[in-house]
Order: sequence, then structure tokens, then C-alpha cells
Amino acid sequence: MKHYLSPDNKVFAYEANGSQDHLIPSTYTPITQAQATERSQQAQQAMFDALTYSDKRKSEYPAIGDQLDALYHAGVFPADMAARLKAVKDKYPK
Repeated sequence: MKHYLSPDNKVFAYEANGSQDHLIPSTYTPITQAQATERSQQAQQAMFDALTYSDKRKSEYPAIGDQLDALYHAGVFPADMAARLKAVKDKYPK
């Protein structure tokens, strides 16, 4: 792949065999694979940094269903709730 930087600092990639050279605007600047990779990593980091505290935490937690299932199997629920959950699990077994 050949990598180019647009005037608005976006990275574009084109086939190395020259088949897409006619699509490359003259305003684009050639860059190396390493430069393209670095810019991509910087963009990903910027998107991560823009996430809120709660979004970052939310993406790390297991799914709520998995959390509840773990609590059920650990026997943490009150007896009446455990009975209701067991009834549903018995009605729809895996």
C-alpha cells in the first residue's frame, strides 16, 4: 500500500501496484507506512481520550446478564428472587 496525507491531515491508502494512482489528488503528500500507523494510533488514542469516565468504565465491565448470573450461582439473591430465577431457568434450560 501507498499512504498519503490529505491537507486536512487524514490518511489515505492506495494500491502499491499503481492501479489507483489516478485517484490520488495532487494536494496529498506521500507518507511512510510507519507514519500512517503512527497517525492511526494517535487518532485512536484521541478517540479513547474523548470518552467519558463512565463510558470507559462501562466498556470494561462484564455484561449485566453475566454479572447477575454469577450472583445467582453464588447464592447471593434472597430466597424469593432465587426461586423466581430458578423457575425461569428450569422453564427454559440451556
